[in-house]
Amino acid sequence: MDKQELGVFLRSRRERLRPDDVGLPPGPRRRTPGLRREEVAVLAHISTEYYTRLEQGRAPRPSGEVLAGIAGALRLTDAESDHLHVLAGTAQSRTGLHRRDVRPSILALLERLPQTAGFVMSAAFEVLAWNDLAAALMEDFAQLVPRDRNLARRAFLGPARADVPLYGISDAAEFRLSVVTQLHTTLARYPTDPEVTGLVDELRDTSPDFARLWERHDVQAAPMLTKTFRHPTVGQITVDCDALTLTDRDQHLVLYTAPPGSPDAEALALLNVLGTEAGDYLR
Repeated sequence: MDKQELGVFLRSRRERLRPDDVGLPPGPRRRTPGLRREEVAVLAHISTEYYTRLEQGRAPRPSGEVLAGIAGALRLTDAESDHLHVLAGTAQSRTGLHRRDVRPSILALLERLPQTAGFVMSAAFEVLAWNDLAAALMEDFAQLVPRDRNLARRAFLGPARADVPLYGISDAAEFRLSVVTQLHTTLARYPTDPEVTGLVDELRDTSPDFARLWERHDVQAAPMLTKTFRHPTVGQITVDCDALTLTDRDQHLVLYTAPPGSPDAEALALLNVLGTEAGDYLR
């Protein structure tokens, strides 16, 4: 149970709600945003004293029933509710280090996918494996040391200028938000993994943008169904974006495809021929 992080998360969810969001009258003027602690306690059917101690990081581990009541009172999404259970220590927890070894069958699959840019990403956003088309579309990861293959680090600390975002993507702000929300859940699952804790500490200390987003304690971002790259050689390419969870290793297989016969599919096919010599983004 991460008492301090649980308390911060509860407070952040409480402060985003208004009385009318949960069917309560506005009441007298409020000095602070959001619901009062006693209002959450009433809605969750627990004592105000116990809920207050939870937010202050002083309460013992809550039961599943109590957490369900709090999740309902705070109108948590499924992802937020899952995160709540992880912080409270009532979810099935992972111990030790996040896995970075990729199944041989997935490595073989990457090479067999036709006209598809694909890569495998760890729970901490390190690109672990990729095919040739992904290297041509994004960058030649083989030329980078593992530390520099981390997309979270490159999104917030990379050398790209503000007017030339990472890989020329059009949704750079949305991607950064997704990085932050996913790292919140990764840190909760692997609180003793030095690669995870070190990455989060580095980003919080050196990126004001990351630090600002981190303090929001959001754990769910909108899904990215399409992504547009502005490639230096073949121009703008809009692709469908599918991320498949490899649950046994807590990794993601990310696939970029385009509808057959479309100009985007033709651009991908050209990249497939040109390979990594097609051009290079400012990195």
